[in-house]
Amino acid sequence: MQIQRVGIIGAGTMGNGIAHVFARHGFPVLLCDVEQRFLDRGLATVAKNLDREVAKNKITAEEKSAALARIEPVVGRAKLSDCDFVIEAATEKFEIKAEIFRDLDRIVRPDVILASNTSSISITKLAALTKRPDKVIGMHFFNPVPVMKLVEVIRGLPTSQETFQSVRDLATKLEKTPVEVNDAPGFVSNRVLMPLLNEAMFAVMEGVATAEAVDEVFKLGMAHPMGPLALADFIGLDVCLDIMRVLQDGLGDPKYRPCPLLIKMVDAGWLGKKSGRGFYAY
Repeated sequence: MQIQRVGIIGAGTMGNGIAHVFARHGFPVLLCDVEQRFLDRGLATVAKNLDREVAKNKITAEEKSAALARIEPVVGRAKLSDCDFVIEAATEKFEIKAEIFRDLDRIVRPDVILASNTSSISITKLAALTKRPDKVIGMHFFNPVPVMKLVEVIRGLPTSQETFQSVRDLATKLEKTPVEVNDAPGFVSNRVLMPLLNEAMFAVMEGVATAEAVDEVFKLGMAHPMGPLALADFIGLDVCLDIMRVLQDGLGDPKYRPCPLLIKMVDAGWLGKKSGRGFYAY
């Protein structure tokens, strides 16, 4: 089946970034969220990021307008019924994604691939909630989506080769680099990255060094463009905590225990850049 019309669930940071990339590459997009204000905010972000591309002469003003015109905001999922491909980019909680996948399975045609942008949750478990487990796959984009080239393409246990090839080819059409990964907690990226961020938080909690000092060590000593604590703030501390809990539950190893300081900061509403306060003030 040829993928032409794309549905995206969630207009937050990842969802609007994915919409931006699909629209820039000529795909009509239905961007879906539960409230109009979330859609308005998402579209404003897309417009701002397209303006950056215009300023850098990557696209013309006409191409920006054309891309924006391809994105149709919708409240409610019923309109996704005529999409050829749907990707979910909702909150990183299994219960929320499970409800979405059950609903999408009912709404869209049986031949449509359902993808998740999850950064840690089992594709196999999501697939088992549907009547099309062979057509469920992970398509993990990285933030900021318009800039980052990598897409982890995650096979669940029942994911068919045909589904994998379709999504790999789709990522290539978006000028991304697809990397095949099998289904395991955190996949590759977050199984390696999140324990690093978590250990940096332990270093701060235990008074080994300040957040600024930890980040300087990684920027100057390991050539990281951003220190681990600034990166955690950028990702969202609540997201980091959710992923650490998936790793802890899924792998059963105490080395994945979330840092108590991380838990305390999330409880306080200090979620990083998006809330204005995390390891740094914004």
